Amino acid sequence: MSTEAHEQREQLSAELRDEPPESFGQLAPQRLAALTQALKRERESRAAGLNEAAEEALKLVPALARGPVRRILFR
Repeated sequence: MSTEAHEQREQLSAELRDEPPESFGQLAPQRLAALTQALKRERESRAAGLNEAAEEALKLVPALARGPVRRILFR
């Protein structure tokens, strides 16, 4: 495995928070990089969606209590 492929596999492992399947070792470094970036974008998208949902849910809390509730939930 080339150094570039090894680096890409390490980055993919970090993004997955686990070791990728052995078969991923057959992928070209460019494919590993593309997969890593796609996973990263998806994780960021989901996080943004969760933040939006939390902010929408806070609208159900009375206005005077929103600040303290936000601080408690999102430390």
